[in-house]
This record gives sequence, C-alpha cells and structure tokens, in this order.
Amino acid sequence: MIDPSDEEMAAIMVAVELLWPRPPPDLQPAEPSPNRWRFSGRWWARPSPARRERPWLR
Repeated sequence: MIDPSDEEMAAIMVAVELLWPRPPPDLQPAEPSPNRWRFSGRWWARPSPARRERPWLR
C-alpha cells in the first residue's frame, strides 16, 4: 500500500472533517421561562387557613 502525499492527506482530513456527523445545536433556551399560570387557581395555591375544613359549614 502506498502512503498518501502530504497534500492528499490534508485533502482527506478536510473531507472527513466536513462530512463527519455533528450533534445538532442546542435549540433549548438556557433557562426555561417560568409558567406561573399553571398553578393559579388550584386548591394548593390558596393559603393554608383558607384550605382548612369548616365542619359547621357542611
């Protein structure tokens, strides 16, 4: 087998570098945006005294 010349080796290395698969760029934002609306109006979002059962209200 004949070794490639320096120019051929450089061309092979450039071709491999260009054609080698790379991972996709990170498309996620650095910090997720807060979703405060998700928990609004839920029973656990009320203060604890407001969640207590009142036996005389039944």
